[in-house]
Formats: sequence, structure tokens, C-alpha cells
Amino acid sequence: MSSRLVGVGVGPGDPELVTVKGVNALREADVVVVPVMDSGERGRAEATVLHYVPGEKVVRVVFALNERSDRERREAAWDAAGGRVAELLGRHAAVAFATIGDPNVYSTFTYLAQTIADLVPGTVVETVPGITAMQDLAARSGAVLTEGTEPLTLVPVTAGAAVLKDALAGPGTVVAYKFGRQAHEVAEALRETGRLADAVWGSALGLPEESVRPAAELDDTPLPYLSTLIAPARRDGGRGGKL
Repeated sequence: MSSRLVGVGVGPGDPELVTVKGVNALREADVVVVPVMDSGERGRAEATVLHYVPGEKVVRVVFALNERSDRERREAAWDAAGGRVAELLGRHAAVAFATIGDPNVYSTFTYLAQTIADLVPGTVVETVPGITAMQDLAARSGAVLTEGTEPLTLVPVTAGAAVLKDALAGPGTVVAYKFGRQAHEVAEALRETGRLADAVWGSALGLPEESVRPAAELDDTPLPYLSTLIAPARRDGGRGGKL
């Protein structure tokens, strides 16, 4: 029988936000792979997984999670990680890969699955959806993501603040991921597009160090890399106005 590789979304950090299906997938797998930046570190995915499976079932695999400038180094790291997971698939029928958020939304799992398709042909690849940071931030802040016919635009600020500014100039709600290193530029984009007043940002959602704050308080203070921003759509306050 073919081995299975299952990407499991484990949410933004709060272990209570892992779905029942996600917990079952983690427990049914022979091993659970968690991505780390170096082998001595416990990442957010691992911390969440350990609420549901014993530590001896968890395998850390090193990824170049924040490497953007050196493509050769990044791809070498992906190849090495894929090789390690391929070894595990050779010895186990089911391997789960735990990823924060959702495995199909800006996840390392996408690159791993592509690598495994080449290294271990015939592997069955599946995903289990997870709660995303924007959903968690919306719940914790009271921000409504969409109503009626409003569009929703998700922008990784690693693509540049100009991309975010273009999105803010358009209609609907705009969500920005990974903006912590460019917080000042993000605040400026919000001001220039008139979207600052209702916007909120959050980091470490569901963790002891959680912070959920109005975007109007953004300044030059560095923020965690995985900070999330929601700039709600412009609304007139009427119920059902966008239907």
C-alpha cells in the first residue's frame, strides 16, 4: 500500500483551536513531523501538537523557514527536509506534518508535498484544514471579516508594503500577514488610504504573550514576524448594506 503524508493545520497557537479532525489525524499517524528553524528549538506547531500526542511520536525537521535572500540555501534546506520525510515515509504507513494555520495557506507543507511527489512517487498526499490567524484575530478583536458581497484580500507583507497599499486602496477587508518587520510602513499605508481607524493587529494569538491592539498604536517598535493585521471594509453601519 502507498504511504500517506497528511498536512494538518493546527491553528495559530491556541491548542483549543485544533479541529477534532486534526486531532484524530495527529493521533492516527505513525509519526508527526514538526518544522523547526534549528534542531534545538521548539516551534509553535510542536508546542500545539504536544497537547495531543506524546513527545516520542514527534520528529523535528529543519526548514529554512525565514530564508528569503539566499535561494540556493533555501532550496537545499527544502531538499534536505524532503529527504528526511521521505525516509520516514519509507518506514511508516502514515506521516503527519503539523503546520500552524492551514496547510493550504502560505504553509511550508506546500513545498514539502511537491518535494515528496518527486522523491516518493505514489505517496498519497492529504490535508486537514486548520483555523487561520485572521479568523482567530477576528474572533479576539471583534472585527468582522466580510459581509454580503464584500471581497476579502489576503496579502503577505513579505511581498512589499506597496502590494499592501494597493490592496488597501481597493474595496473590502484587507488582511496582512507577516508584517512585523515592516510595521512602520504598514501604518503609513493605512494612514494614506484612510484605513487606520478601524484596523487591528495581533500576535502570538492564543499564547500567554498574546497581543491584540488597535493599528492606530503602531509605531517604530519592532513586532513579532508573524503579526497579523485586519483592516475591515468601509461600512455605513447599516445592517445588510452590502447584500
